[in-house]
Amino acid sequence: MSMDSPVFRPFPSIARLNRDCIITEKIDGTNGCVVITESAVYAQSRERLLIQDTDPFGFALWVEQNKDALRSALGPGYHFGEWWGHKIQRSYGLTERRFSLFNVARWKDAALPPRVFVVPTVYEGRFTSEAVTAALDRLQSGGSLAAPGFSRPEGVVIWHVAAEVGFKVTLERDEERKSQRR
Repeated sequence: MSMDSPVFRPFPSIARLNRDCIITEKIDGTNGCVVITESAVYAQSRERLLIQDTDPFGFALWVEQNKDALRSALGPGYHFGEWWGHKIQRSYGLTERRFSLFNVARWKDAALPPRVFVVPTVYEGRFTSEAVTAALDRLQSGGSLAAPGFSRPEGVVIWHVAAEVGFKVTLERDEERKSQRR
């Protein structure tokens, strides 16, 4: 493309902030995705396809062992969530591992296979800073909704419905960049 010829580039639409949001508990595990096609069921992380031999948390093996139930319950598509529990990040006092789907609007009333959940909703309604603060306060004082009895939840994810974008706020060290924590 020559810079001598003008090329139109539209400015993107700007979503209104004061619209609906869904605030869910941010679970401290590892990002996972169950991918279901017509011919296969497989696992991926945030960054790559997972192969059983190189998957340190066993998500690929679990997906393989449960592929029929996952295919039946979830259907075709990319199903993103958090693989968490025993010996993953905070562990949440669990002796097993769980997969919690992120898309609460789609899965909140669905019949799901064993060890498949939906991230807990803390608030649903108009976005306000006060709603975010109240959601954080609820988790800090009452503990995890995903693992009742666990007193150190990680924080919240705010899904802004109109903008179709998520934001996270953690209860510990939220002001620090991840690279500063090492």
